[in-house]
Amino acid sequence: MTLSLSFLSRWTLMSLCLSLAACGSLFGAKSSRPSAPASTALSADATRSPAGTEAVLAIDAAWWRLFHDPVLDGLQTQLNQGHLNLQRMAANVRQAQASLAAAQSSLWPSVSLNASASKAQEKAGSPAHVLSVAAPVSWEWDVWGRVAALNAVAQANLVASQEDLALVRLSAQATLVQTYVALRTAERQGQVLAQAEQAYARALSLTRYRYEAGVVSAADVAQAEVQLATAQAQRIDVHTTRRQLQHAVAVLLGVAPAEFTLAEGTWPQLPVLPDTLSADVLQRRPDIRAASQRVLAAQAQVGVAQAAFFPSVGFSANVGYRSSELSNLFSASSLLWSLGPSMAMNLIDGGQRDAVKAEAKAALDGAGIAYRQVVLQALQELEDNLMAAQQLQLQAAAQSQAVQSARRNLDITQAQYIAGTVSFLNVVSAQASALTAERSLLEIQSRQRLASAQILKNLAGRWPTDQALN
Repeated sequence: MTLSLSFLSRWTLMSLCLSLAACGSLFGAKSSRPSAPASTALSADATRSPAGTEAVLAIDAAWWRLFHDPVLDGLQTQLNQGHLNLQRMAANVRQAQASLAAAQSSLWPSVSLNASASKAQEKAGSPAHVLSVAAPVSWEWDVWGRVAALNAVAQANLVASQEDLALVRLSAQATLVQTYVALRTAERQGQVLAQAEQAYARALSLTRYRYEAGVVSAADVAQAEVQLATAQAQRIDVHTTRRQLQHAVAVLLGVAPAEFTLAEGTWPQLPVLPDTLSADVLQRRPDIRAASQRVLAAQAQVGVAQAAFFPSVGFSANVGYRSSELSNLFSASSLLWSLGPSMAMNLIDGGQRDAVKAEAKAALDGAGIAYRQVVLQALQELEDNLMAAQQLQLQAAAQSQAVQSARRNLDITQAQYIAGTVSFLNVVSAQASALTAERSLLEIQSRQRLASAQILKNLAGRWPTDQALN
């Protein structure tokens, strides 16, 4: 199977750089989505809900099921419940939701209730009691869009925090898949070494029998013992690696390593990759969407800074009662009220507003650069792993042939040794070659699964069938 990256041609990369460079022209007070490569641009239908508010693009929550491993499915379920970083990011989302609610409250009038009781004395008069109850109402008329811009900042930050949560969840899921594959690889390596131990033990018994019969020398027995002991040491090392990987899985699940055990199982199946992938699937990546939202938040923050140069226009009203006697406090004669607009403007601030505006624009430039960097890194990661998957497929086929050849060579060499035509050194060399070839094949097959998991992570989940190009 051939994997191709049609969107990573030279012309596409040139258009990428041009379109990303154009982001600077969009940096105004009015928020607008940063431009992206033509093949990775986010469509309006995919990025906005029917109500016009930003919506998080749904990620396939079970993309790891492409590996068809029930044990892995169960571990992923535990991961969503116990992973500590997921809990921390969920708290950040709740914090952003509260910030948005606080910002939206500025759109509504503020109503208060004041009550006071005091005693005062004028210079030539007698002391008098003053009782008052008032309900002032104030509302800022958002003439220049300052309040709307603050709401846009909070909304973008909320969506960005939701995307950050999705990214942490996706990264944790991919890390669990990679750790699980490495653990199962260690188990298969241990099985291969155990089979080699049995073969080496039989070879040692045969060599000792031939030594006792005076056919071979003691050196052949020593070589057979070295071969067996080396395989045993390698198996112990692989077993240690497997235990350490099991501990890593426990930590990912939020469980103490001593309280978690994982029985030996089968290897996850290798997902089938499509021949070609459209770059449009990159819009599913939470990191790209989060970076885009942070650009929008920075644009809105520039609008907030610009609105500070204009007067704030408001409306205030106050109704209440004031009296020197409690019995007459709520009578008609004690009623007081006021109603009218207000305007306030800062004339001299020593350059503070200019500094705040310059700071906001600098933050916008930084957000745009970060967005471009995330997009470029996404393209690189996807290309690297697709290329790795293709090359590993070819490498696995070649290594399978090497394993078959090594096994035939071992069978021939052992037959020649029994016939007395070669020394045991030839058998040792053939055994080492066969074991090395089998372990190398296992390593390549493991890397194939790891590359597939990384591709799924880079695409923010499984690829839909309608994204594959024929």
